[in-house]
Amino acid sequence: MVQTPSQFQTLSIELPNTLSLQVTQEQFELLVVANRDLRLERTATGTLIVNPPTSWETGERNSSLTGQLYRWYEDKGELGKTFDSSTGFTLPNGAIRSPDASWVSQGSWDALSPEQKNSFPHICPDFVVELRSGSDRLAELQEKMREYMENGARLGWLIDPQTQQVEIYRQGKEVEVLAHPAELSGEDVLPGFVLALNRIWP
Repeated sequence: MVQTPSQFQTLSIELPNTLSLQVTQEQFELLVVANRDLRLERTATGTLIVNPPTSWETGERNSSLTGQLYRWYEDKGELGKTFDSSTGFTLPNGAIRSPDASWVSQGSWDALSPEQKNSFPHICPDFVVELRSGSDRLAELQEKMREYMENGARLGWLIDPQTQQVEIYRQGKEVEVLAHPAELSGEDVLPGFVLALNRIWP
């Protein structure tokens, strides 16, 4: 029998820092259906991550980020698909991650089955962005960026408004750190895309 959202009971839980909740991929998908207002992720080892709602400042910055990416996509839509922070991807290592913004090349997207496209597609985006909020630990975001690159991402940006610093991750290269950049280039991964940072910096 297929379970519908009305057959679930939504629960609010708090986990101490010393306790983690392990879930299978099937259990994770059921949790997502039952808790659509939560932004959930799952690590490669099965640990459930519950991300809190963002502050209005972070929400505004992320809106600018995804808005600029979408405007580029409208002109270059034939190159691939762009996604916001609510989209989950199943990486090759089994983790289910939701970057703050992402893009998948058209060839990679076309290789997915209709069923995969309708769930958490088994694919790593070609391009990912993580925007640090006030509650995010930098080391955890850096680990997440390394995970994206190890699983096939070609370009990644870790944007830190607190320090106005950007870490650029490229496949097979050392991380480049930029201090107070005014804009970022999508390089050959997103040709012609330039992210203006004036609405992202404090």
